[in-house]
Amino acid sequence: MFDTHAHIHDTVFDADRADMLARAKAAGVVRIISVGTDLATSAAARAVAERYGLEFSIGIHPHDARDAPADVAAAFDELLAAGGAPPRAIGEMGLDYYYDHSPRDVQRRVFVDQLRFAKERGLPAIFHQRDAFDDFAAVLAEVGGGIRGVVHCFTGNAAQALRLTGEFGLYLGIGGVATFKSAGDVRDAVAAVGLDRIILETDCPYLAPVPYRGKRNEPAFMAATAALLAGVFDTATTEIAARTTANAVALFGP
Repeated sequence: MFDTHAHIHDTVFDADRADMLARAKAAGVVRIISVGTDLATSAAARAVAERYGLEFSIGIHPHDARDAPADVAAAFDELLAAGGAPPRAIGEMGLDYYYDHSPRDVQRRVFVDQLRFAKERGLPAIFHQRDAFDDFAAVLAEVGGGIRGVVHCFTGNAAQALRLTGEFGLYLGIGGVATFKSAGDVRDAVAAVGLDRIILETDCPYLAPVPYRGKRNEPAFMAATAALLAGVFDTATTEIAARTTANAVALFGP
């Protein structure tokens, strides 16, 4: 399996990161992207990826857009100037109107700047969208033509899922939320879209799936999400693992 969205660099893993990654390997997780959410965590994601043989992304989360530099592209280029393996993606980026931790106009500017950076460098995008679907789709229509990407932690409905995958050609990142009792809309959306546009993620240390809900999430728990999807598609968990991994490789590269 391929955990396409994790925060392995988070300090909550400092005490047992190596053991946690060993558990992931034992559970069949063969690749992990550690996702940055601002300049500091993007640098931390790169450092952890280099140390543990993982992959990483750089990005500025909409919550942190208020603290973003005026020239996002220059800041990203400076971050990458140290060399080493390049990021697998740009993000997570997007819009979050649920918390509104950053002004909406600032969120949009920083989102657009990152989207343009990703397009210019030919990198896929990792998107965050919460309670901002119409504005998010408008930015994609205006700026994101031809971008490859995933809407991580998808929590929308079937109509939104079909638009994201059909009109914009995006993947949906499915994690622990899909296993929650209250997430019927998400499961319906997954069924409507089909397995060809689904990739797996954990968003660890957040959003642990049932039966681990309430605990610190980690990549090994992704097997529970795969089992849930096996039920949705009436197939074997091994088929879910193989298909979603193939999708993720198609998006992020071998």
